[in-house]
Amino acid sequence: MVVLPLTDAQRRLPGLLLRWYEAHRRDLPWRGVEDAYRVMVSEFMLQQTQVDTVIPYYGRFLEAFPDVEALARAPLSAVLKAWEGLGYYARARNLHRAAQEIVSRFGGRMPEDREVVAGLPGFGPYTTAAVLSIVFRQDCAAVDGNVARVLCRAFGIAEDVSLPETRARLADLAQALLPRGRAGDYNQALMELGALVCRPKVPACEACPWKGICQAWASGDPERLPVKARRRERPHREEAVGMVRRRDGRYLIARRPEQGLLGGLWELPGGRREKGETLGDCCVRGVREEVGAEVRAVERFRSVKHVYTHFSVTIHAFCCTYLSGRVRPVRCAEVAWVRPEEMGLYAFPRAHRRLVEGLVGGEEGRLFG
Repeated sequence: MVVLPLTDAQRRLPGLLLRWYEAHRRDLPWRGVEDAYRVMVSEFMLQQTQVDTVIPYYGRFLEAFPDVEALARAPLSAVLKAWEGLGYYARARNLHRAAQEIVSRFGGRMPEDREVVAGLPGFGPYTTAAVLSIVFRQDCAAVDGNVARVLCRAFGIAEDVSLPETRARLADLAQALLPRGRAGDYNQALMELGALVCRPKVPACEACPWKGICQAWASGDPERLPVKARRRERPHREEAVGMVRRRDGRYLIARRPEQGLLGGLWELPGGRREKGETLGDCCVRGVREEVGAEVRAVERFRSVKHVYTHFSVTIHAFCCTYLSGRVRPVRCAEVAWVRPEEMGLYAFPRAHRRLVEGLVGGEEGRLFG
């Protein structure tokens, strides 16, 4: 592990990096912006999501919510709809809550105190440092996955990056390298180097401004770093959901509780398959337990697969007819009967969106006739 203080050669690294950044940085819509709200939105969106995916969402989000006051007063349903498809919806909920706190507690102005900012919803160490360094030019080093990879390779750090002590040492190293007064540019430069050059696979080492001191490059095998604990195999589960249709052609949808996975999003009602249970029985039971309705599963309509961070799932959708029972929120926050053409007004998780798109396209007509 690197021992501080830095050597003379290592102290030259920030200057080399900043010169490279001036010549090679991408022209991104949030670059050169010191508006705290816009930086905050970009940093939340960029958590665990690639730049090319974020760019169109960023523009549309700012059109819908041009300032922190607009976001704070918007209903969560509108925020989730604007976020639909971007994934990791806890970010959207936290961003909404953070905006509300900034407005209610600080009059709509982002606080500058590091401890206060770190206490806002969704502001972990990285996001806190990124916003404060870019907006307020505070000397805070921001360490995300890209930065950790660059530092591990450059300094030959072979400890497991998932360990708290390794993360703490990387944070100390990033802070030691920080050029005072240029933290915002430095943080963005490190992230840019990790995104464009020091990539996880097939790094472009010949183009790297740190090649001369990089220990991973000198070893001839830069991809061996960083060291990560072997990820556990994702468990797989099956779910069955009902496309429950009334005589008037409306379909039943349910909104998930705001806390937990996919909180606040709409879905087709159903449940997880239990051991020994047929998919049709799972669908009927799941609908009953979630919304209190008795239904008959007519025929399987479509199955979709989706991978989340910690598990994968196959969702089997059944065309169902409504039989009886008072439809109400039992294990959900809200229920609604919706025409197929109205489905676009509601925010669905990606997998359920793929299912309801079949309704909009009229594919269920072959089954309901």
